[in-house]
Amino acid sequence: MTLMGASVLTGLASCGPKPDGPPPDDDPDADADASEVVDPKLAQQEGTLQWAVSGNWRNAVDKARDKYQHPIETLQFFEVDPNSTVVDMWPGAGYMTEVLAPYLNKGKGEYVAALIAPRAGADQAILSLNDAYRKHFDADKKLYGDITYSQFGADTGPLVPAGTADCVLMITVVQDWMAAGIAEKAFADAFSALKPGGVLGVEQHRADIGNVQDPAASNGYVQEPFVRQLASEAGFGFVASSEINANPKDDKDHPFGVWTLPPQRLTAPRGQPPNPDFDGTLYESIGESDRMTLKFRKPS
Repeated sequence: MTLMGASVLTGLASCGPKPDGPPPDDDPDADADASEVVDPKLAQQEGTLQWAVSGNWRNAVDKARDKYQHPIETLQFFEVDPNSTVVDMWPGAGYMTEVLAPYLNKGKGEYVAALIAPRAGADQAILSLNDAYRKHFDADKKLYGDITYSQFGADTGPLVPAGTADCVLMITVVQDWMAAGIAEKAFADAFSALKPGGVLGVEQHRADIGNVQDPAASNGYVQEPFVRQLASEAGFGFVASSEINANPKDDKDHPFGVWTLPPQRLTAPRGQPPNPDFDGTLYESIGESDRMTLKFRKPS
């Protein structure tokens, strides 16, 4: 597997549809306020975000991640409405799809999954990831609706017809595009896809500011000014940042980069077999990465 393939699959394939199983043990010292509170009344109202997050179709592993991902607050911050057309770039195995697709289906919106575009000689793992994604979400169209499929990669065309999307999401994927040399294209394609006034929502592993940004983001962390620069160069205006997905426990100093932390939990360098003797206790106590959550807008 290529380095890009290892990076992509390590970062994406660990979340979303998978066999049910017990969630990881919670950190007993975790701040209770870190967990997203779901209003039980709204959870009973079909078609609300709270209903989608509480859905019994979501597996226990994904639900355990909500205290780090904060899907309700994050999607509200990105101004996602039930009738929105939302493009999710590289949704991986579908952690966010499990929430967004039912929500948009009930609200008569549209969910667009811009999957990884396989290139000539593509890794079988990427092909398998895309195939598993389609099989899972196409199997229950009553719940998920008719998902629109698109692709993003070095040689792809428009994500959707120009100026038709209300929101484009980039959820912890910028580091993979930097490694592949296609980050600028990603932001340009998102800009083209959005309607005037549309929102670009970026959630990204956050590097500390001060050092020179590694152009390949080899440890998975990216400095916020660099992300803002990518968005600005594509034509976006910065709207706001949020600390919804911040994690002050994350010191960003891990032996296998951000992938040492949950949910990936690497025990050896990417592309190498797991090390059964690696002690991941410290990284479990940290939880998922410290993340910036940024909102940009295409000028009206």
